[in-house]
Amino acid sequence: MELSAEAEYAAFEEKVKRTVYLDNLSPQVTAAVLKAALNQFGNVTNVQIIPNYTGPENIPRCALVEMENSKQAREILLEMGNSPFMMSGQPRPVRALPAEVDMFEDRPRKPGRRIIFCWLDPKDPDFEVAKKLKRLTRKHAAEASFLLNHQLEEEEKLANQQAETLQANYKKYDLMESVLIDGSAKRLERHYNM
Repeated sequence: MELSAEAEYAAFEEKVKRTVYLDNLSPQVTAAVLKAALNQFGNVTNVQIIPNYTGPENIPRCALVEMENSKQAREILLEMGNSPFMMSGQPRPVRALPAEVDMFEDRPRKPGRRIIFCWLDPKDPDFEVAKKLKRLTRKHAAEASFLLNHQLEEEEKLANQQAETLQANYKKYDLMESVLIDGSAKRLERHYNM
């Protein structure tokens, strides 16, 4: 029984080596979009978008992308580590990191490892330490929420700015096209002897 558990865990560790963790994905990115974008590096075998249960729906998302082999995963890490990778035309660059064992919810139990839980008695000397850690965790969660909201506001400003620039360029090209179509360019050419 122990031998099969070790073999199962070894197979899981190989899966981890073939997997890339993508961070800062747009909320509109789907598994199909990720698969299409990363197929240029090799065969994508599985895409798992990690749900965020702690924040609002419109925050950046994360995903685990399993490739056919570890060489393809390293290629993604190398390529996306050198330059930002824009996905679905969204203004945020995607980050790629090697996947870690703790990122998988379906990971098998490591052979020979036991976890024991116990409740602390309020008279226990470690109870005050646990309370301090709980307060510190809440403080960090509030800080992270504030920073996330600030990042979302900045991204929204950038998206609006890009939309305005695109609209201005469209109007400029539309004006140029109308000048060429109605013959104004030919008249101006004759007038200025060009």
